[in-house]
Amino acid sequence: MVQPSEAPPAGTAGADGTHQLRRGSLGVFGIAFFVVSAAAPLTAMAGGAPTAIAFSNGAGVPAAYVLVVLMLLVFSVGYTAMARHHTSTGAFYSYISRGLRQQAGGAAAFLALLGYNAMQIGLYGLFGVAMSGFLADPVGVEVPWWVCSFAALALIAVLGYRQVDLSLKVLSVLVVAEFVVVLVLDAAILAKGGTMATGAPISASPFGWDALTGLGGGALALAVLFNSAAFVGFEATTIYSEEARDPKRTVPRATYVAVLTIGVFYVFTTWLMVNAGGLDGVQKFISDLGPDPTVMLFAIGDAYVGTGFVQVMSLLFATSVFAALLAFHNAVARYLFALGREGLLPDTLGRTHAVHLSPHAGSVSQSALAAVVVAVFVVTDRDPVTQLFVWLTNLGTLAVLVLMAMASFAVVAFFRRHPDLDANLGRTLVAPLVAGVALVAAVVFAYISFDDLIGPQGWLTWGLPLLVPVAAVLGVVAAGVLRGRDPQRYAEMGRHRDI
Repeated sequence: MVQPSEAPPAGTAGADGTHQLRRGSLGVFGIAFFVVSAAAPLTAMAGGAPTAIAFSNGAGVPAAYVLVVLMLLVFSVGYTAMARHHTSTGAFYSYISRGLRQQAGGAAAFLALLGYNAMQIGLYGLFGVAMSGFLADPVGVEVPWWVCSFAALALIAVLGYRQVDLSLKVLSVLVVAEFVVVLVLDAAILAKGGTMATGAPISASPFGWDALTGLGGGALALAVLFNSAAFVGFEATTIYSEEARDPKRTVPRATYVAVLTIGVFYVFTTWLMVNAGGLDGVQKFISDLGPDPTVMLFAIGDAYVGTGFVQVMSLLFATSVFAALLAFHNAVARYLFALGREGLLPDTLGRTHAVHLSPHAGSVSQSALAAVVVAVFVVTDRDPVTQLFVWLTNLGTLAVLVLMAMASFAVVAFFRRHPDLDANLGRTLVAPLVAGVALVAAVVFAYISFDDLIGPQGWLTWGLPLLVPVAAVLGVVAAGVLRGRDPQRYAEMGRHRDI
């Protein structure tokens, strides 16, 4: 086990033959940019929020976002408490290995690979359609969606292969641009009033109890589930802990910055969206726009600001998805690095590039997997949005929710074994237990409602969720194989740095 004080210089091989990531290259806001990019604020408001409004509790969606933010803040209390005592790019895998022991850690490792790969690859379908649509309308060039997707894949492969600083520079520009365009629209709604600029007063009723309960408990639960998907990626702050400056402070701060930034943005924007669509008839407003609810934000933009603004928003919608693709790619590459370093995957993955100090082998592997999966969807003529995007991102959300629940209970177990590290029971016992129970409830409802999330898809309605326990079992098997092959590495699973 490599202790921080004994760690070899960045980019050199450690005692176990592994390499180190580029240390000290990310601060609080650098990590937060990666996390906010994965959440893709413009994509969430243009795609996820209208869908939640249309199919769940309507005008109560802003209040449902408040509930999700509160749940994630409670989760973050225990999550960041452990981050102060443990630094590893393995994130969930590492935490769960330390808390719930090696077999659970193996399950978490493969669940993370399933979840983040599914999220990343599914987004290629949405990006392809978004960029193809932009090129066809304002630009006047017809390009198949899959050409745009593969072009993005090639660019992301280059960025992921190189040093993390380069990805950060790209993401910084894209994330700021998508925030600005939505905030401009928010300001226009505030200035012109609700119900599509008729001057109707902006109302706070979406935060009332009647709006929150909406169509009943089932609709509220579905809204919470839809809204939770919009936050997937916020927990990735710990993935960059080995590249952070002063990780014991940087990672917790970045986690709270990310949750609050995304959360306030989502709550504020959806509140204005439902006011613009009409509080009493926002679901009818969306249905009148056609079968695709994602046109809602663009229709509002056209009414409040103008056609030119909508064209800019269309471009930034595509770049927002690209930013999420890049962020998830970097997260997967670092998971592969951590698992290769610790023996659950081939050792080659646990090495960094001699010049860029990047997890280049993991990056190349993720790019290859994404190319194969996207190609399969192209060859079989599957729809890039309703199938590639919807199927895989909902599968990824389910896997990440399971990981978050496991991580909450892992925090409790970790601090029960190490009570000397933190005597505050509020953050080491109460908060993680509350978060764990809430997340288990979300997972159960996600399984029950999976057909509502992906639509009636026959055997895929149960086949896709089945991949989650299958991945977990494969992870347990991988941990068992490691135990027989290398007992020392098995004993030190998840313990790359610190105690």
